[in-house]
Amino acid sequence: MSVEPEYIGIEDSFTFTCHPGVTCFNQCCRDVNQFLYPYDILRLKNHLGMSSTEFLDTYTVTYSGDTTGLPIVSFKTSGVDGNACPFVTDQGCGVYDNRPASCRIFPLARAISRSRQTGAITEHFALIKDPVCSGFDEGRSIRVRDWVISQGLDEYNRANDRMIELISLKQQIMPGPLSGEQRDKFVLACYDVDRFRSLIKNDNLVSEGDIGKGRYHQIMASDFNLLDFGLEWIAMELFGKKSR
Repeated sequence: MSVEPEYIGIEDSFTFTCHPGVTCFNQCCRDVNQFLYPYDILRLKNHLGMSSTEFLDTYTVTYSGDTTGLPIVSFKTSGVDGNACPFVTDQGCGVYDNRPASCRIFPLARAISRSRQTGAITEHFALIKDPVCSGFDEGRSIRVRDWVISQGLDEYNRANDRMIELISLKQQIMPGPLSGEQRDKFVLACYDVDRFRSLIKNDNLVSEGDIGKGRYHQIMASDFNLLDFGLEWIAMELFGKKSR
């Protein structure tokens, strides 16, 4: 049964809690069909001490989105365990400190819009009252703004908004699906950061001369800088424009 979203302002409040005592504990981690942002994968692969390539091969599947024509990465699940998230345990989330943005923000959903005149971003929120969830039956009232802070969403939102900008740019420049080579480049730079770094270093995919020595070393030394650069590189490489 679909759930109608209840639109809510950032200063509005809602009541919610989640802990092992609620009757639905862990149920939202089952029957999962979960889109993962590049920043989600970066945080998870570092948490697990894996390369991005190994993480993608072990825990995810990639397919083309019907709307955007872009590669979508989601968790690999098994029907044997009710299509549960690969990281759920009887005690809860096994990667809680680095769980994806969609898990952090629940029971809210977030969208953004950008002013064409000023470039300013406006956030829009909705409360998703899933009838299976009993977390709305107890707990304390909390403002949307305070929930975002308490769940550590700010850094996720900053990174994920870059991806949303890239998707918007792609739809303006190149509606429809990517070619096989374009798709491979997109997955490489956005999701497989360790392989992207290796190709920059060993195959001269990007050189110091292209971006400057100082920035080159900043990018190579930090996964987070590399991801930021990867989104910028895709915007130019595939769509011929800067993403910001």
